[in-house]
Amino acid sequence: MAQADKRDYYEVLGLARDADAKAVRDAFRQLALKCHPDRDKSPGAEERFKEIAEAYAVLSDPRKRADYDAHGFGGLGDLRPEDLFGGIDFENLFGGLGFDLGGGLFERFFGGRRRQGPVRGDNLELPLQIPLERVLSGGEETLRFERQVICPACHGSRARAGTQPHACTACQGSGREVRKSQGGNVLLQQWLPCPACGGRGVVIEHPCDECHGEGRVLRADKITLRIPPGIEDGMALRVPGHGQPAPAAGSEPGDLYVLVQSRPDPRFERAGADLWREQELPLLDAVLGTELSVPTLDGEASVKVPAGTQPDTVLRLRGKGLPHFGHDGRGDLLLRLRLRVPEHLSGAERVFYEQLRQLRD
Repeated sequence: MAQADKRDYYEVLGLARDADAKAVRDAFRQLALKCHPDRDKSPGAEERFKEIAEAYAVLSDPRKRADYDAHGFGGLGDLRPEDLFGGIDFENLFGGLGFDLGGGLFERFFGGRRRQGPVRGDNLELPLQIPLERVLSGGEETLRFERQVICPACHGSRARAGTQPHACTACQGSGREVRKSQGGNVLLQQWLPCPACGGRGVVIEHPCDECHGEGRVLRADKITLRIPPGIEDGMALRVPGHGQPAPAAGSEPGDLYVLVQSRPDPRFERAGADLWREQELPLLDAVLGTELSVPTLDGEASVKVPAGTQPDTVLRLRGKGLPHFGHDGRGDLLLRLRLRVPEHLSGAERVFYEQLRQLRD
């Protein structure tokens, strides 16, 4: 984005120019969790996220911030993504919360490159439904699942104990087969997986009995997760090292991302920090007014219904919803009143309604 098109960094984060380091950090964390493209699917979400991250990268660095305060964008020069984001520990900043906010974020959104190391295992994503009471109070939830791990018998070599894989003689260990063809004056080369070794470059003459030559086995796993109060639907909790094993023995496994959703509750429907409830109201109570006892996450609550209440009226119980994630206070419980008209009347009831209709005429 050209400098002329950029918004002021303080404006981007909604901060005063004298905001301290904690305010900068808190503002970025709040906006990033809200606007991350893994969660915000609206057009332009990725660009908004980049703008927020760039503002944080400058304002969180005392030297860059001083240059920006003194000379604006011109004081920063032509910074590469490595210069802006290379020193930020996104994983520590978010405390294990929020999508791909670890090392992958740097390359994914900002085009930077970090020193390449051994290939890690793939990340694993699992859903977790939690009751509204856990969203209210926070606490611990246990997740049981199955995942692949390095075979303990062969330690990932895929060969039976006491034996070793040997290099494929067909491809000389490259794992590839080259097919050449001539098209006029052009020599075409096609690289295909070696059919002898399946592209692995090695041949296993005596496969491991436990993993059957796969190098991995399926094992049950169990983790205990810390659920923060007010966690929003779709947020992810990151558990390092509990993803899929790495392709090569000795490299690090991937991470586990637990996608949290509120469990359906017959009493309420969640809308962010607010809760909605459909509440039946007898016709006479709507006409004359009444006092209802309704369930909340804190127990029963008494609600006054004024006389003459109309169908689909919404009554608000302030502070009886869920916590606002990352903020103080709670949302509200909203009662939508559904008028219940009697379908079957006794003889006495019919007489009463006929008399009432005569009075209204």
